[in-house]
Amino acid sequence: MNYLLMARLQEEFHLKMRAAHYAVNTEKSYWHWIRRYLFFNNMRHPNEMAEFEVSGFLSHLATREQVSPSTQRQALSAILFLYRKVLGKELVIDNWIKPKRSRHLPVVLTPQEINLVLSKLDGPFLTIAQLMYGAGLRLMEAMRLRVKDIDFSRNELTIRQGKGAKDRRTMLPLAAKDGLMHALTHCKQLHAYSLTEGITHVDMPYALAKKYPNAGKELTWQFLFASHNLSIDPITKRRGRHHIHEKNMQNEMRKAVIESGIQKRASCHTLRHSFATHLLERGQDIRTVQELLGHVNVNTTMIYTHVLNKGGRGVISPLDG
Repeated sequence: MNYLLMARLQEEFHLKMRAAHYAVNTEKSYWHWIRRYLFFNNMRHPNEMAEFEVSGFLSHLATREQVSPSTQRQALSAILFLYRKVLGKELVIDNWIKPKRSRHLPVVLTPQEINLVLSKLDGPFLTIAQLMYGAGLRLMEAMRLRVKDIDFSRNELTIRQGKGAKDRRTMLPLAAKDGLMHALTHCKQLHAYSLTEGITHVDMPYALAKKYPNAGKELTWQFLFASHNLSIDPITKRRGRHHIHEKNMQNEMRKAVIESGIQKRASCHTLRHSFATHLLERGQDIRTVQELLGHVNVNTTMIYTHVLNKGGRGVISPLDG
């Protein structure tokens, strides 16, 4: 496949991904796996390949590269998207080597460890961490909060377009209120400055940019944790103000854990794991926790029952009496 065909395939892929409203990060990941698939098969055009080549690539990932089941599933999803949505071909792939599935229990911090980590954070990063632990938010759900999603009078947060493109409501932790008010003030200042500079673009989900063409001028649509720096929208190519990059929060969290001296592989997502576990330890109903987390299936929430603070399955060691 020559360079021109590759460029056309890539352009068509990006158009289909955006028409299907996939996240930009998913779009990048999918194209990464499609490129890997094409290079693995000596850059043959995907129209010249089918189930046999796809199965060979997936088996290679499992046996040679020893990827995890989730990584292999993402590669499969990317390739199937290419064939079904871009090339209009249906594949039935049922014969490939799958990596052995291992079930890892989530890392959970104790309330004392949570307080220690939070004490090492400041500014917007402290508030973001408080929301992840205090309301069970995923990292990107916190980063993508807009001014309109915060209801101070009802102490309520609205999560828009969470995992699975679902909306949900959860509590606004009282301890995070001051930080949120400070973030809102900072957001107002940055937005006012942007308007004086003629910057009126803000990233909008799906077709809302057409429905609300002046949304970028309104404070209500601005990201609460707004970045100091302006950036170029990768899709519209317009200059505007996005939210703080999630890697900044990940780096701050990593440093806070190290400075706390905690000997656990804790990350931003650990705060969400700890939220669910601590609620269950306090006797909260698992269905309520499921709803707050935004899980479709209660079985996903059930994993937290295996890390409750009850020792080895709640059994008292004979050494202790």
